[in-house]
Amino acid sequence: MTKKLFYFALFLFCLGGLSSCSKKMNPLSADYFSVTPQPLEVIGNKIDVTIAGNIPPKYFKKNATLSITPILRYSYGEVAGETFVYQGESVQGNNQTISYDRGGNINMVTSFDYKPELAYCELYLKVKSTIKGKTAEMPMVKIGEGVIATSTISSPLAEAPAIAPDKFQRIIKERRDASIMFLIEQANLRPSELNKSEIRELQNTLENAVRSENQRIAEVEISSYASPDGGIELNEKLAANREKNTVEYMQKEFSKNSIYAPLDAHFTAQDWEGFKELVERSNIQDKDIILRVLSMYSDPERREQEIKNISTTYQNLAEEVLPQLRRSRLTATIEIIGKSDAEISSLAANNPKALNVEELLYAATLEKTDDDRAMVYRTAIDLYPNDARGYNNLGVLLYRNGDIEEAKDMFARALRMDPSSPEVNMNSGLIALLNGNTTDAQAYFGKSAGVPELNSVMGLLYTQNGNYTQAVNSFGETKSNNAAIAQILAKDYNKARMTLSSIPNPNATTDYLMAIVGARTNNSSVVINSLRDAIAKDPSMANKAKTDMEFYKYFKNEAFEALVK
Repeated sequence: MTKKLFYFALFLFCLGGLSSCSKKMNPLSADYFSVTPQPLEVIGNKIDVTIAGNIPPKYFKKNATLSITPILRYSYGEVAGETFVYQGESVQGNNQTISYDRGGNINMVTSFDYKPELAYCELYLKVKSTIKGKTAEMPMVKIGEGVIATSTISSPLAEAPAIAPDKFQRIIKERRDASIMFLIEQANLRPSELNKSEIRELQNTLENAVRSENQRIAEVEISSYASPDGGIELNEKLAANREKNTVEYMQKEFSKNSIYAPLDAHFTAQDWEGFKELVERSNIQDKDIILRVLSMYSDPERREQEIKNISTTYQNLAEEVLPQLRRSRLTATIEIIGKSDAEISSLAANNPKALNVEELLYAATLEKTDDDRAMVYRTAIDLYPNDARGYNNLGVLLYRNGDIEEAKDMFARALRMDPSSPEVNMNSGLIALLNGNTTDAQAYFGKSAGVPELNSVMGLLYTQNGNYTQAVNSFGETKSNNAAIAQILAKDYNKARMTLSSIPNPNATTDYLMAIVGARTNNSSVVINSLRDAIAKDPSMANKAKTDMEFYKYFKNEAFEALVK
């Protein structure tokens, strides 16, 4: 009788809920878990997920250990996240302990690298239980479905790479200067000054410009000065006479050599600016005192008197500085007129060696097709192999036309030749983004200041890093698919709608994004009409939309089903 009572009591003990005697654990229920976000979302090329679990009382056996691994399952495979381990109260270890009587809360935070296969996937928990050294697989638990992957639609291929500009100028202005010096308190032109080499060279320049077919004299300017000593009345008269005599001399030279050019003359009675500049460059003793006098006093007479009070220094000024201010400065501006567009295009096709590198790079911009432009850039590379711009600009054409590998090679060669080129660095950053390397892209873009396309590619970089507000700010008023994606992800749907409506050449992606805006703003007609347009332009959009969680609410909509079947 005693034995029967013992076994009966033992049976009641195990049956009465102290099921930790069992060798197995019951399957986990999806009801125990909540997932954030739901559906999952790709941000910065990662799928981050937080799984909160509430283990009920009387579930977790005291001698059990559970290993839980979040799994993303897709059509032909799966990827695993981090494994989390929990233990019962009787297990010795460092894992979180779950009470048998009270249950407990668990929190699992993990991340998956995104790849296109995960555009439609399901979130499962893979569970293993270990009791008394024996491990068993438990049924997998489905706790989530789908991934919003709208951020992955943004693409470097939709961005415009940067052309490195040529420096061709049709008209190049060159300046030639010469000075006629005067003796103190005199305005007459001395033969020794008129026969100086710089005056003869200026005259030759003017005569050559008259005779040359591709040059013209834009202007000859005469600026006459007096030194700031001797008083304002005397200096005005001196400067005016120096101007008058110099103008008469130049007019005679113009007439003698049949030169017709604008002549502009003016005088400065007291050349304090020139005085200050010469003093600053000199080694005169007490020059700091002189400069301080100039800053303290604006009245010419007071300045002159204060400087004369520095007797020794003033003697040096009279010998070294003041004579250089008694002058007429002649400045001739000559315009060198370059080849016409027709001449440049003809030479590029028939005799490219007759063009310098700037003219040849400019010739490419005159062509009407990418093929013809590419031919000119290849010629530039052959003739000027050390100029990075030929490689870069050919790379731009290749990139635009989808030949990414050759474009990558051209950009790499250009970067080796000119590591500081803003355009080459920006284009190298686009290649880095294509390869998924946002760190290198950031470094390249940091060396691309001043490139017009930089704001847009920075917007793309911010989008791919998950910084959507920064992306929207960087794109500014750019009208592109990539800009609209940033606006959608930043939940600025009105701006996204306006951007998509303003894109000059909308494509299937433009329409698809408009459908997403419609779905997010509960506008079913926009969803259906925009998807219809997208699929008409690109039939593959039907398969994409069929599993895109952006349209989850429409999966059982008859019009939607008819479009994507």
